[in-house]
Amino acid sequence: MKLTSLKPFSRSPEARRLALVFAVVYFAQGMWYLPNLTITFFLKDTLGLSAAQTATFFSITVIPWLIKPLYGLISDFVPLFGRRRKSYFLLTSGIAATMGLILSMMGSYTYWAVAIFFTLMGLGLAFTDVLTDALMVENGKRLGVTGQFQAVQWASISLASILVGVGGGWLAENKYLSLTFLIATTFPVITLVMGIFLISESRTENSKQQFHETWAAIRGAIGSRTLWIVAAFIFFYNFSPSFGPALAYYATDVLHFSKIFLGTLDSLAYASGIVGTACYFAFSKSFSLKHLIYFAIAAGVIATVAYLGYRDQTSAVVISLVFGGVAMFIQLTFLELAAKACPKQAEATFFALLTSVYNGAVQLSQITGGWLYGEVGFTRLIFISAGFTSLCWLLVPLLNLQELERGRIEGAS
Repeated sequence: MKLTSLKPFSRSPEARRLALVFAVVYFAQGMWYLPNLTITFFLKDTLGLSAAQTATFFSITVIPWLIKPLYGLISDFVPLFGRRRKSYFLLTSGIAATMGLILSMMGSYTYWAVAIFFTLMGLGLAFTDVLTDALMVENGKRLGVTGQFQAVQWASISLASILVGVGGGWLAENKYLSLTFLIATTFPVITLVMGIFLISESRTENSKQQFHETWAAIRGAIGSRTLWIVAAFIFFYNFSPSFGPALAYYATDVLHFSKIFLGTLDSLAYASGIVGTACYFAFSKSFSLKHLIYFAIAAGVIATVAYLGYRDQTSAVVISLVFGGVAMFIQLTFLELAAKACPKQAEATFFALLTSVYNGAVQLSQITGGWLYGEVGFTRLIFISAGFTSLCWLLVPLLNLQELERGRIEGAS
């Protein structure tokens, strides 16, 4: 491996500037997850909901993340104030901040009040995420550093999530739901300010020529067999019934872990995730996408089976440290697969589509996992999850990875 592969931004000031933008925006976005653990135990302890019902609640709040292609279409087709990305970015960051402020000022909370405003806050953040990812794909493919850009993004989210894990555990233990929303609200504001000063974009005319070029790219991609196989592969891998809220229920009800300890475990997993992003950043360009995907499948199976040893605090710490890094490496592999499948001129739409497939599969996985946990228990859930993941090995030959590596999609113009 060449030394320069460890410093992919060393010869490009533009890449360094963009990497800084992505790092700041994703760090702010990562802090939005601060209320999640407090909400989980509000639903469990205060409202008495089951693991499956709690997973369903979070599936409602994730709806804005499932319609991300709509935001991509708007941004790709209709420039706002002469810009396809920046103007929308500032608007949607403001929406997220406003919804968070409303949540922080509520005197009392109900299921639907939290669900509605937390979902609307997610709407602002999801649209912002689409715009950020569009900038990443547009520039990352041009500069040949999509994987490295995403490693920077997710290292920043992991760093924020370390704080979320420790702080979220303490806030959940003390039931400070209003405070969690207030703290989370400050970070869309930071994102808004960073968008004003750090995002640079040339003006784009809303012309018929641009419309036809964008429509031609979208129409070509819609007819691409490769794109839809990639989408199906991403869905199937992530649909594997996962632990999600079921793990929190198992850890508290069976192992009697405290909420603060659960928050600490989250922080350890995210700290390990930073190591995973560093490994991906350094080594991903040294291996083909095909080898990375095969590794991701094998690592996913092994990591899932390892949860058979999740029996006490020591084993929980070890598994969280190992799985955090492995999970991040796997996630970055699938995000790079998605980025390489996106056609030019419609990056926002199709990266949003593929990440929506990713998010939707994860949510269905958690609902299914929550239901199976109640029906078959934790141990059998592990074997079912590992079995689904291992089946993905048979699907890799269907992916047109050579075309993706060359930056072309079958059927695209």
